[in-house]
Amino acid sequence: MVTKIIKDNVFAVGAVDWNERRFHGYSYVTKRGVTYNSYLIVDDQTTLLDTVRVGFEKEWIENITNISELSKIKNIIINHIEPDHSGGFPEIVKLCPNAVFYGTEKAKAGLFKYYGVLPKNWISVKFGQNLNIGKRTLEFIDVPMIHWPDSMFTYCAYDKILFSNDGFGQHYATNKTFDDEVCFGDLMDEVQKYYANILWPFSSIIKAKLEAIIKLKLPIEIIAPSHGLVWKKYVNEVIEKYLYWSNSSCQNKIAIVYETMWNSTEKMARKILEGIISENLEAKLFDVTKNDRTDIAAYMLDAKGWVFGSSTHDSEMLSVIAGFLYFLKDSKAKGRKAFAFGSYGWSGEAIKNIENILSKTAEFLPSLKFVYNPSEAELQECFNAGKNFAKKLKE
Repeated sequence: MVTKIIKDNVFAVGAVDWNERRFHGYSYVTKRGVTYNSYLIVDDQTTLLDTVRVGFEKEWIENITNISELSKIKNIIINHIEPDHSGGFPEIVKLCPNAVFYGTEKAKAGLFKYYGVLPKNWISVKFGQNLNIGKRTLEFIDVPMIHWPDSMFTYCAYDKILFSNDGFGQHYATNKTFDDEVCFGDLMDEVQKYYANILWPFSSIIKAKLEAIIKLKLPIEIIAPSHGLVWKKYVNEVIEKYLYWSNSSCQNKIAIVYETMWNSTEKMARKILEGIISENLEAKLFDVTKNDRTDIAAYMLDAKGWVFGSSTHDSEMLSVIAGFLYFLKDSKAKGRKAFAFGSYGWSGEAIKNIENILSKTAEFLPSLKFVYNPSEAELQECFNAGKNFAKKLKE
């Protein structure tokens, strides 16, 4: 591997997982692969930040030893204990027995629960504590629930680098290093997917913590996350995006998400789409059984309008959309308008079930449900419903 230089004597030493296509179990599709970023700072006290996923320890250790002997590593910082970042923890404890480890108290407890080992030298840190390593002083910023209770950032004033772990990350496997070395549009798509599928439920916490960090007036020229590319050119842009999303800001666009049994509900969905488009509003149609949940969530993150459809089966909505709606419920989104629709045979409970699941997440307008195959007159009602919904969003 070619050494990735982030700044003078600051190196990226992590690993690239080119072929990973599933993340967080099977809940997140990673079409562009994944990186597990770890950073090495060479100073009077050589310092390592974070590890890699299990299975990538050999590559990671080789990257480190291309720059420094392991015996020279004096400090090891664990910003977050999730296994994609801490998988190499047992190995580095063994290889660097005299190093001092730093992390939150919750990180210490969590690492022992995961791996059954702890280093002989561990220091639990809190917000604002510092570690001097020579020319540089590292400042610890605990960020609980961004996105686990143990999470923290590390800031280096000397280099103006924020080591942000899962914050500002993207799943983007590449041999490039910085944000301006790939297509900006593709990069921001991955940032939005990451936020929508990992961080969305913690938006209120992210908003408060970002505002607190901004008040510190830390000069930040580089953000070095633990997934994806390092931010250098577009630092302000990605921070502004996080503030936008965490504030539940939306665009006047509409996601129509549905599951159909015999295509009757799909016919309704397409007519609703036509009605929305007639009002010159952006909208997208998603059959939840044929589209990746990762992409649907990313689109819905800043969509002000949500429309959900399902056939009724055994007094319930269909199973795939049910799972998606429970995921969406956990997003704790605010400020959305929605309505539900669907076909049914004899009772039509799916509509009410959709509304019940998301009653605290969106404001629901009157629903639509028709028996069996919708007639031409009923399809016209669907068109009108889409048109009126679009008008409501523009008010």
